[in-house]
Amino acid sequence: MTGSLRTRAIVLRRTNYGEADRILQLLTPVGKRSVMARGVRREKSRLAGSIELFAVSDVVIRQGKGELGILTSARLVQFYRHIMEDYDRMQVAYSTIKLVSRASEMVDEPEWYDVLAEVLMALDVHSIPLEMIQAWFYLHYAALLGHELSLWHDIAGQKLSAEATYGYDEAEQGLRSVLGGELGSEHIKLLRLVATRPLKTLAQIGGTEPILADCLLVARQHAAV
Repeated sequence: MTGSLRTRAIVLRRTNYGEADRILQLLTPVGKRSVMARGVRREKSRLAGSIELFAVSDVVIRQGKGELGILTSARLVQFYRHIMEDYDRMQVAYSTIKLVSRASEMVDEPEWYDVLAEVLMALDVHSIPLEMIQAWFYLHYAALLGHELSLWHDIAGQKLSAEATYGYDEAEQGLRSVLGGELGSEHIKLLRLVATRPLKTLAQIGGTEPILADCLLVARQHAAV
């Protein structure tokens, strides 16, 4: 990075440094950035309050020495404060940030920012079912890591049939045709929607409660988390 970079950013990790500084690991649409926020822990710092967890900020990063940039300005764009009102949602937010942080080290894709921003937005809206958010994240997480779940063919290469039932095969990382399997046509339809639609759209779909837990289990197994 040369000169200065202005971008949107989500905080992945904050580490106190010295008396008043903080080292931040940020996720941006152009990849991860580690920056020094000088004096941010001082009460009158102009950066304080603009680089919160569970938030999207507009930041300017100046080239520093080595890999560590210097955070020169930050403005809070969206703070998802409602996440902290629900313990389960807060824990899912922390878990998602941790998984994205680790995965983006292995696969540096700009889509990680979009995925994390989508999850935080949805976690802030308590009417969007938590299981739906988790299933959505796990399917997109797996796809970005290069092993997208096939929802059109089983592990034998046969097209999925509305008349058949299926189970998830962890060894083969796909759906296996199983007599009396837990996954039927309605599960497949929902999983396809979860894999291809934004969470705001999924929140408008009714009648998912009876099958959502099964779909989440498949998504979690496939993501191997």
